[in-house]
Amino acid sequence: QLQLVESGGGLVRPGRSLRLSCTASGDRLDHYTVGWFRQAPGKEREGVSCRTHFGTRTRSLDSLKGRFVIPRDILSKNMVKNTVFLEMSSLTPEDTGTYYCAVDPVPRPGTCSLIPEEGRYQYWGQGTQVTVSS
Repeated sequence: QLQLVESGGGLVRPGRSLRLSCTASGDRLDHYTVGWFRQAPGKEREGVSCRTHFGTRTRSLDSLKGRFVIPRDILSKNMVKNTVFLEMSSLTPEDTGTYYCAVDPVPRPGTCSLIPEEGRYQYWGQGTQVTVSS
């Protein structure tokens, strides 16, 4: 059974950067589509960035203007297989929320989805809190 654990959240000042991690157990992540989502208090969950299986394609929410990205291979091969990162820069208080990673286990043509309501993402982590405040 695939399980996901997010980490790396915390309190950060506006303008700073943060890197979140999504680590899998029970299976590898490199052959799945992985998405990052966030939910602010009182708001619906929204997708911020995603990566197709084997990292062939990535996309991020247009309104973030490139501030959030899923980086390509940056660590050892083992970590690449089991961990996906989300690098966030120029953070603002509007980025405050709980951040989740999720897996779509079905191979699909085209790019990945940033819409959680579609039901594609079947495995979810418990989330990590990010608070941007001075």
